[in-house]
Amino acid sequence: MKPNLLSEEKVIITAAITGGAHGKWSNPNLPITPEEQAKDALECYEAGATVCHIHVRGEDGLSTADLNVYNKTVRLIKEKCPIITQIGNGIGARIEYGIKVSKSGKRYGQALKMATLEERINLLNIDPQPDMFTINAGTFEFRTNMRGMETSSIFNNPIDFNKNYVNGCKKIGAGIEIEVYDTSHMANIMELVDMGVFQPNEKLHFSIVLGIKGGAPATVRNLLNMVELLPEGSTWQVVTIGKYCLRTTMIAMCMGGNIRTGLEDTVYYRKGELVKSNAQLVERMARVAKEIGREPATLDETREKLRLK
Repeated sequence: MKPNLLSEEKVIITAAITGGAHGKWSNPNLPITPEEQAKDALECYEAGATVCHIHVRGEDGLSTADLNVYNKTVRLIKEKCPIITQIGNGIGARIEYGIKVSKSGKRYGQALKMATLEERINLLNIDPQPDMFTINAGTFEFRTNMRGMETSSIFNNPIDFNKNYVNGCKKIGAGIEIEVYDTSHMANIMELVDMGVFQPNEKLHFSIVLGIKGGAPATVRNLLNMVELLPEGSTWQVVTIGKYCLRTTMIAMCMGGNIRTGLEDTVYYRKGELVKSNAQLVERMARVAKEIGREPATLDETREKLRLK
């Protein structure tokens, strides 16, 4: 696809309200309970977001695969507002402490533990059914800095798993967002097209994820390159983390793409100033969209663009 700097097409705003790793220690305004997430989803919807990207937490505040928590969260959000519910199929990472033992017998160090493929495929059984699920288009080493210490884990996304996940989504009539972290992931998706998992004329929706250690760095060159690799007719958004979030999001909006914002992606509103709420971030992006002549898409327009039932 070619970027369109003069696009006046309405922009889909996705609110990624929680994320799957950092906790309230990074920002006390991060919503982690189902009640907090439902409240934030409503506020984001009222601010202009039409998609809510969801990860959930257990009672310990860490990521969980517990369907009871997912069921409650999705139900409460749907009761609050009609925003499109989208489940991140990576679930998230739990931090394990004391993974090493010193000569004196003291445990130290930490590591990331990713959800299993079995736990992730089980997300298709969430009730009430979410509107959308994401897939992650390739395996890579996910590295992140947690509380001043870099930790890593293999984020396992084999093509057979994605094939089964896509087929499962189609069976229940759920929409699919494809997260690509580098150009090899684009090739993996085209392989799924060749397999017939996606149809050659099927309109696909992509998230171009930049700035995750282990994936493509957040640069304008990488964004442009990955946009140009997208199949014609696709819809797309950019996802960037931390200090790159605002600027790359604005660049993507100017290129004709859609955008994602929220406390999953950045805990700071600007340097040194913590975000007050997810709605604060959505309000800023809705304001910028209007300033460049791209109104935020309505719920019905979003459903039509993403081909949701």
